[in-house]
Amino acid sequence: QLQLVESGGGLVQPGGSLRLSCAASGFTLDYYYATGWFRQAPGKEREGVTCISSSGGGTVYADSVKGRFTISRDNAKNTVYLQMNSLKPEDTAVYYCAARPFRSCGGFWNTKISYDYWGQGTQVTVSS
Repeated sequence: QLQLVESGGGLVQPGGSLRLSCAASGFTLDYYYATGWFRQAPGKEREGVTCISSSGGGTVYADSVKGRFTISRDNAKNTVYLQMNSLKPEDTAVYYCAARPFRSCGGFWNTKISYDYWGQGTQVTVSS
């Protein structure tokens, strides 16, 4: 069974940091799957945050998180990470990881329909 499981969410104060993890089981991410992180705030559409190529050599970020968030992958652990620094209240959302059957992120990296596999999400709350 192909599965993605996120972890690492929680409550953090503005300016703080969190690291999210996305562990894959049932398939190998590094062979053919670019992996993205999306987020969905209450009452809003799910939006793309970042994506990393299957090799880890290519990354892309939404303008709202550039310079604050970093995506990385450890292929030996079949896991993708999202390091989030300088968190703001507007970063509050449920964060989802997703895998798409392409090696690169490409021009449609932030389009939900281009991803085949999704995790269940992890809540991130930024509040004082």
